[in-house]
This record gives sequence, structure tokens and C-alpha cells, in this order.
Amino acid sequence: MTVPTPDQDRLTTLLNSETYWTARTMREQGSRFYRALGEALEAADLGNRRLIYATWTDAIWDFYERGLRLEAEEGASGEG
Repeated sequence: MTVPTPDQDRLTTLLNSETYWTARTMREQGSRFYRALGEALEAADLGNRRLIYATWTDAIWDFYERGLRLEAEEGASGEG
């Protein structure tokens, strides 16, 4: 049995998550590069989303976590 690495766990989590909050956070809080990558992520099909996530797993994980916080904040305030 192969034990998944933390990067594999993160990649699986990213692939199974809603793209909206991660892409939104990238567009709102990222550098010009990450804003563009957020746009690409939101427009990507599953194959290209997998490629984006696999290539920049650590960086996108940060935006994923920020997206979770943003989603929670907006949910708590009744927005969205």
C-alpha cells in the first residue's frame, strides 16, 4: 500500500473542491500573475485545472485556504 504524500493529499483536496473561492481569492488578493492564473483556473476544464493545481500546488493551497476563510466570512455575514 502506498501512503499519499502531503502534496498528493493537497492535490486531491484541490481537485475535489469548489474552484470559485480559490479563483476569486487569487483574483482579489494575488499578484498580477496569480490574478491571471485565477482567471485561467476558473475557465479551465478538469484536465487543465489538474495541470494548474499540480504545477503550483503549494501556492494555490495558500489561496485555497484564504478562499475557505473568505467563504466562511461571507457566509457569516449573510452575503453571497
